[in-house]
Amino acid sequence: MRIAVVTGAGSGVGRAVSTSLLGGGFTVVLAGRHLAALEETAAGSAAAVPVVTDVRSAESVAALFDRVAADFGRLDLLFNNAGVFGRGGPVDEVSDEDWANVVETNLNGAFRCARAAFALMRRQEPQGGRIINNGSVSAHTPRPNAVAYTTTKHAITGLTKALSLEGRAVNIACGQIDIGNAATEMTARMPVGMPQANGTVAAEPVMDVANVATTVLHIANLPLDVNVLFTTVMANGMPYVGRG
Repeated sequence: MRIAVVTGAGSGVGRAVSTSLLGGGFTVVLAGRHLAALEETAAGSAAAVPVVTDVRSAESVAALFDRVAADFGRLDLLFNNAGVFGRGGPVDEVSDEDWANVVETNLNGAFRCARAAFALMRRQEPQGGRIINNGSVSAHTPRPNAVAYTTTKHAITGLTKALSLEGRAVNIACGQIDIGNAATEMTARMPVGMPQANGTVAAEPVMDVANVATTVLHIANLPLDVNVLFTTVMANGMPYVGRG
């Protein structure tokens, strides 16, 4: 039995990846803030374990991984996915509160989950496991008026590299999936129109979020002597490569 934790499992990418992992034979601990949404993701599966978790809280994250250790005794995969876009806006109009909310969720929350997963994987027998961080194409190229989101996603890249380096000695593989325009609630505006770097507003293509889920499942099924350090899965034709 392989055990996975997916954060932000109640919707969007997290729900799609959880469903894919369940179909691939994993027992999946579904972490998120809203029990009803987690139960919808579980869809009655005996291999799905909803655990209400707020990654902004160190105590809540500790309770999540304590539950994993107590119930299963090991962890094979963390999909470190929970995140928010935030209100956005011109950089000089972003409040301390808005900035802190995005940083607390996207960066501090990801670190807390990675730290707890790393600790469990390092001490379990057999030792090791895999952590996949959800980056974004914003980890490479910003959107206008998204300073907090962009900054946190750039920071996730540093977290991924640090975990990958430290994981070498203890059989922990850490990589990052950078997603561009997967069709979820968060990206509903994209086919209608998004602000572009040149000041215009343009519709952007989206892709089925299932393509992200199958990619994560593929990486999860690789042996631990293989790491996919970075991979980008994006809607073909989105304004990312080149000058728009």
